Amino acid sequence: MKIAVIGADGQLGTDICKALDKTDHSLTRLTIAHIDVADMDSVSRVLEESSPQLIINTAAFHHVEKCEEETARAFEVNALGPRSLAKVCNRIDAALMHISTDYVFDGKKKAPYIETDAPMPLNVYANTKLSGEYFVRATANKYYILRVSGIYGKSPCLGKGGVNFVELMLKLSRSRDEIRVVDDEILTPTSTVEIGNQIVKMIDCNAQYGLYHATAEGECSWYEFAGEIFNITKPNIKFNKAAPGEFAVKVNRPSYSVLENKFLKDQGINIMRHWKEGLREYLTGKNE
Repeated sequence: MKIAVIGADGQLGTDICKALDKTDHSLTRLTIAHIDVADMDSVSRVLEESSPQLIINTAAFHHVEKCEEETARAFEVNALGPRSLAKVCNRIDAALMHISTDYVFDGKKKAPYIETDAPMPLNVYANTKLSGEYFVRATANKYYILRVSGIYGKSPCLGKGGVNFVELMLKLSRSRDEIRVVDDEILTPTSTVEIGNQIVKMIDCNAQYGLYHATAEGECSWYEFAGEIFNITKPNIKFNKAAPGEFAVKVNRPSYSVLENKFLKDQGINIMRHWKEGLREYLTGKNE
C-alpha cells in the first residue's frame, strides 16, 4: 500500500514511519516543508501528485497555552486542516487516518472513556481537535480517527519546545535536588513506538473504519508517572507531590482522561501494553 505520513519528522510521526519502514508498504514522508495542512492548495497539490492510498495525519497545533492565544490558527490547523485532507482523500479515493486526543473529554466520568462516550472539551485546543474529528467524520468516505494520550517519544516534540515529560523529568533530575509533581491529573502515558506498532497492526488487519482509542493499558497521575521514571533511572533526588495549587493552571484540563481501547479490543487487534512496559523500554533503549 502507498502510505503518506504528514508530520513525519514530529514526535509521533517519526515512530510511525519507523514502524512502517519494517513493512512492505511504500512510504512517503511529508513534513511542514512539503505540506501545510492549513492551506487547501498545498494539500491538493501534494496529495494529488503523490496519490497515496492511506494518509496518516499527525500534524497539529498542540501547544495548549498558545492555542488559547492563537485561536484562529489553532482552528485552521486542527479543524480545517483535517477537513481539507478529508476532501482531497475523497477525490483521490484514499483513506484518512487522523490523530486526535484524550483532551476531548472533561474528565468528570472518573472511569475509562470508550469511543461512544460524549466529548466535552474544556479548552481551545480540545475544541479545535474535536472539530477536526467532526469534520473528518462528516466529510471523509474512508477514515480512521485515533485518540491518543500522554504521548512521549525519542524525537523532539516540535510544537512544545522539543522536550516531552519523560525528558523533562530526566533533565530536572540532573540539575535539581528536589522535584515536585502534581498528583491531581490522571492519564495513560503512551510511547509513540507503541502507537506506531498499533497503527501497523490496524493497517495489516484491514481494521474497520471509524473512531478508535489507542493508548497504553493502565492509568496513573503525573506524579506516579514521574515516580516510575525515577524508579527506573534511580536519580539521587528528593521526589514529592506538589501541594494543591502549587503550580498555576493557565488552561483548564481534564482531571481524568484515561481511554479504553474498546473498538480495538472488539476486533481482537489491540496490541497496546501496560504503560510501565513501554516506559521501561523507552528508558532502556530496547525499543530502538
